[in-house]
Amino acid sequence: MTPRLRSGIIAAIAVLIADQASKLWLLFGFDIASQGAVRVTPFFDLVLAWNTGISYGWFQTDSTTGHLLLLGFKVVAVVVLSVWMARSQTRLATIALGLIIGGAIGNAIDRLAYGAVVDFAHFHVKLGENDLSWYVFNLADTAIVVGVAALLYDSVFGEPAVKAP
Repeated sequence: MTPRLRSGIIAAIAVLIADQASKLWLLFGFDIASQGAVRVTPFFDLVLAWNTGISYGWFQTDSTTGHLLLLGFKVVAVVVLSVWMARSQTRLATIALGLIIGGAIGNAIDRLAYGAVVDFAHFHVKLGENDLSWYVFNLADTAIVVGVAALLYDSVFGEPAVKAP
């Protein structure tokens, strides 16, 4: 195993551990379900939201078939991303793919364990009479977004691809 690939695997494992630890603590240590929305700062709350769909709550489903299809999609995505990570040529892309893989596995574990993904972080701001609110998300979602952004950065500004002869 190359050091580059090892760094991607470490990134995936770190995200998975941090994501699952935060969710387990919030669910069973802090008991967020009985707390309601907990204001941490004027612009950030902890609040429990069960996401039965995928990103941004798309494809919400409560059926067993729907859950199995979403879980199957995640398994295929993790396999494809793992192959991509193993073949990746830059450390940034490898770590980015590790972040995405770790986040996908973390959310898949939630789906298996609870039938939905545990979301808890809610950013918001009041500007005059308007409340601007971001969707509720978790650490796995954050890792996926950071991973995608790093992949985009690497593809635009990273080491140039090998030129065709």
